[in-house]
Amino acid sequence: MMEDHNNIHFPASTSILVQKASEIGFIASCDELTGSFLRMIVASYTRANILELGTGVGFSTAWILEGMDQESRLTTVEMDEVCAAIAREILGDDPRATFVTEDGGHFIEKHANELYDVIFADTWPGKFYLIEEALNMVAPGGLYIIDDLNPQPNWPEGHGSKVEALIAYLETREDFFMSKLNWSTGLILMTRRTA
Repeated sequence: MMEDHNNIHFPASTSILVQKASEIGFIASCDELTGSFLRMIVASYTRANILELGTGVGFSTAWILEGMDQESRLTTVEMDEVCAAIAREILGDDPRATFVTEDGGHFIEKHANELYDVIFADTWPGKFYLIEEALNMVAPGGLYIIDDLNPQPNWPEGHGSKVEALIAYLETREDFFMSKLNWSTGLILMTRRTA
């Protein structure tokens, strides 16, 4: 039988990122299963243009970078300056990554005409608001990925209804194919149709 958490190869930087997150009390990093999934997804692309909304301290960023080829580029956006500084300190030497310290909603509004092959939305903008704008930034054949759709310990009160509304909206998008993954923290993977 397959055990989800057995024999996962972690990127080298994740141990220090976990430590730094603990030091500042940051508990919103993605699950390691989601990280390994993101790494696998981006590894299937060449010369990809990737957007991560919600860098946090860079835990998911490390997985994405490990999967990317040398010609791919990642833009990762985080509004919390303390978290963003940790991610930049640990991962900022990678020339394939651009770290943006800015509200994700402002970033989406300023870059609405840009297209990305993969968007991982792990924060409120691009997931719970400005969702249509974020989906419109997915290139034809590109992927939109969100996580934390199953109940999580850090959910604020009433958040479950927001998740239900989000899923209901995504199900109406006829310009995407969608797969719900009841695995890890609960993921949705959507591919923008090419025709």
